Amino acid sequence: MISFVGAGPGDPDLITLKGQNRLAQADIVIWASSLVPEELLSHCSSKSVIMDSAGMTLEDVLEVYSKSSESNVVRLHSGDPSIYGAIQEQIDYCIEHDISFEIVPGVSSMAAAAAILKRELTVPTLSQSVVFTRLAGKTKSSMPDKEKISAFARIGGTLGVFLSGARPQELQDELLCEGSAFNESTAAAIVIRATWSDEQIIMTTLGSLAKEMASSGANRTVLVIVGDVLSGPTQRSHLYSPNYAHRFRKRSLPGTTEGRPVKERP
Repeated sequence: MISFVGAGPGDPDLITLKGQNRLAQADIVIWASSLVPEELLSHCSSKSVIMDSAGMTLEDVLEVYSKSSESNVVRLHSGDPSIYGAIQEQIDYCIEHDISFEIVPGVSSMAAAAAILKRELTVPTLSQSVVFTRLAGKTKSSMPDKEKISAFARIGGTLGVFLSGARPQELQDELLCEGSAFNESTAAAIVIRATWSDEQIIMTTLGSLAKEMASSGANRTVLVIVGDVLSGPTQRSHLYSPNYAHRFRKRSLPGTTEGRPVKERP
């Protein structure tokens, strides 16, 4: 069995219980030392064979899979494997070669960053959409033209920009493109190595984004979050409003704010 396990953003406590269990049961663990803290390996058995994928190609990894059909193999990915995890080609290989596999979700650095910033990413009237994106960079050919950051900037919402720390001025220019829903005063958060022991948080605006990113000296494991949800005035959600009813609660009686649960029908 191959288990693709999300290690979470960095804090060893933020791996899921299922992910922790898979590490404890693993005969072989393939992990990315450049992206996953070594402390995560403390969940492994002393008998586990540990392999560092930092110097491995996809073919190297697939060879391990092909030779370990009777073993429990954990491919330990940073964050959540579904987001820039490069797992689809591994999934396709497992399907093609009839290798049993599973995917164990992990906590994304986007969720971790929101927790650190103590902000909700979907606030009524400010943003009801969250986009995960990145600059094209070296892998420009893999980026569809319609998904450029400037295209999302013209829509607005909350943007989480991954894998773009090495090109701060290009990122700022894309976010402040002609027709952008953002402006120079729009709030931005630069989150470096979220939940790691050397985590850095820089609150700024789009007008100062490139300068602040360059001054940080970081160009890897950098997440930039942009949007009015970081600073704008918040409006109360309807969900728990006394004047709002749903399947499980009636509207509060006039002059009160008490909840009125809907009685379950037999």
